[in-house]
Amino acid sequence: MASRHTTLLIALCAGLLAACESTHDHLLAQGYPPAFADGFADGCNSGRQAAGVISGEFRKDVPRYLKDANYAEGWGDGFRQCQAQVWSEERRDYEDRVRDRDEDEWERNRGNAMGRALHPD
Repeated sequence: MASRHTTLLIALCAGLLAACESTHDHLLAQGYPPAFADGFADGCNSGRQAAGVISGEFRKDVPRYLKDANYAEGWGDGFRQCQAQVWSEERRDYEDRVRDRDEDEWERNRGNAMGRALHPD
């Protein structure tokens, strides 16, 4: 079941980039039960909030989560996927900043070395 959801998440991300379709609508179009799609949407918002996104909002229909396995599975999948996505984006942004800083430092050092080579004291 986990590989099915991994495939779903990859397809979901690609589908969302290609069109202005909501995650909920996309899941329904893929044949997932409405309860799964509801849970995924709530879990995704919660996962984004847990990862530190200010606009994220923790949402979980606890009575439904406890009684409806499809909602619970969707909630868990949505939470993990969206939390991981935020963390991945933050990691990529951090690595980009470090790379830019390192490239700037390298350019400064190269310029200083070139200046010393061309104008020895």
